Amino acid sequence: MSGSVASWGELVSAALLGTERRAAPVAVRAGREPAAALLDAAAVSTVRRRAGLRPAPAAERPAVAPPDPRPELPDAARRRLALLLADRGGHGSRRGAAPDLTELLPQWLATAGERGYRAPAALLPALLDAARARTDLRPAALALAGPRALWLARLNDDWKFALRGIGGAAALPARGDRAASQRLWEEGLFAERVALLSATRRLDPAAGLALLAGTWSAERAEDRLMFLDSLREGLSPADEPFLEKALSDRSRNVRATAAELLSALPESALASRMAERATACLRLDGPVADPVLVVTPPRACDAGMERDGVVAKAPAGRGERAWWLSQLLEAAPLGVWTELLGHRTPEEIVALPVADGGRTEVHDAWCRAAVRQRNAAWARALLGAPSAAAAQPTAVPEIGAPGSGSSGSGSSGIGSPGDAASGEAGSSRDAAKLLGVLPEGERAAWVAEFVASHGLSDAFRLLGVCAVPWSEPLGRAVVDALDIARDAGSYPWSFSGVMGLAERCLDPAAADRLDMLTAQGGEPEDGSPGADGYWSEAFQRLVGTLRLRATMHAELTEGDATHAEGNAPHAEGDSSRAGAGSGDAGARP
Repeated sequence: MSGSVASWGELVSAALLGTERRAAPVAVRAGREPAAALLDAAAVSTVRRRAGLRPAPAAERPAVAPPDPRPELPDAARRRLALLLADRGGHGSRRGAAPDLTELLPQWLATAGERGYRAPAALLPALLDAARARTDLRPAALALAGPRALWLARLNDDWKFALRGIGGAAALPARGDRAASQRLWEEGLFAERVALLSATRRLDPAAGLALLAGTWSAERAEDRLMFLDSLREGLSPADEPFLEKALSDRSRNVRATAAELLSALPESALASRMAERATACLRLDGPVADPVLVVTPPRACDAGMERDGVVAKAPAGRGERAWWLSQLLEAAPLGVWTELLGHRTPEEIVALPVADGGRTEVHDAWCRAAVRQRNAAWARALLGAPSAAAAQPTAVPEIGAPGSGSSGSGSSGIGSPGDAASGEAGSSRDAAKLLGVLPEGERAAWVAEFVASHGLSDAFRLLGVCAVPWSEPLGRAVVDALDIARDAGSYPWSFSGVMGLAERCLDPAAADRLDMLTAQGGEPEDGSPGADGYWSEAFQRLVGTLRLRATMHAELTEGDATHAEGNAPHAEGDSSRAGAGSGDAGARP
């Protein structure tokens, strides 16, 4: 090609397609490769474009990065972070015996943050790049990066997400510095304001409410919603007057959130109004020795119900009256049913048969109420016995339901707790959320018994809400279930999700005990070809990952620096959950 100079776009297009598919838009001398001529032309074009730039006025020099008083990482931990960040481009494959470092980065970040360290300055760009690529890393990564992450984000558009995310405690004013807190609340970035409100609510709920109330009327609707959600931290009856006013907010979402928060306060006026409406919908009928729960849904959704958060329009495919009923039962204090239904315990109430096929609707609403109100007694009753959970999804018959016999009673089964549905037709109850209401020890014991009784098919989400590291009985139940699956001759990738959780959540001290599982045994006669070798590889990866987690924990405790509290209000979240997603940052290495 001659007579004209190819544009930069033409050069790029030819390079992307390759000179074998598109002729190079440049002159090619005899005996020379078109690809080499194309690259030379690109180099000349680059020099020409740079030489033609006019000098621009010097930009204002950026302000000095703010200080971060937190201690540096120990040397070994700093080197480990560099390795984890360098490996983040891996594929996260569940094949091979080597530990998957991409799965360990979230828990490493969480543990380093809990110990009060700051990220090394030289690794901040790589840390921000990692957080940019993985949203699940952002809270822990930004907390570890501290105020310098915000400083860098203002200088690089690729990291602007840090200005919208939740900042760490290091970016907040010193505890007790009310003037600095007020200034940050009035002048700070949205992310800084959310972090400040959350941290203040954790330490002094009344002070946090005062901050929000002072600027409430001037906030945008989307900001009001996020700020209102922060009141979940430290929610108490003292918040009721403010939340009652929010029921009249211009934004429907703000009104709905205010109603939800008020319904979580059993003594609130809204809870009392909902209790009055809900108790008019349920009554006992039949013989005293064998009563039946009769359901009468509301006939209309009046303005008062709508103001209290009841959505009038039902979702497609759902009856209006059943929709209104479920919202009333969900928002009513669970304590009212004990008195209304003959002073029965939650277990006895849950065991009552429900007329006309209403059991699923009523129990699903009670499940959501138990989660919202953090009522362990009701959560326990609705979960039922783990050994019967999947085996008897409809242990209590619905009166009037097809195939139902007498109106006898029994325990409430939850169907398939690992899924959103319980196993009952149309059910939407979520056993994982119910388990989250129980104390950690009881939660782990329930899941361990469930796994021992039913295996791992429905256990993934249940395992995700258990505290980390898993208790010894829970860890043993999971490993035994994996070993049983191996003996059955199936391939390990059928259980890759649970195996990944085990790598992140088993106690590292179990590594030596699991060594025996890494050896190959005999192939079952009816097993999948080569499955035993794949299982051996999977258990090698499990043991190797547990040992690596132990090493990482030791590196982070090297020198065991003790950091004085009081520099800033810490915005630590609940980091004791395994997390069903691969990137959940809750597990301790």
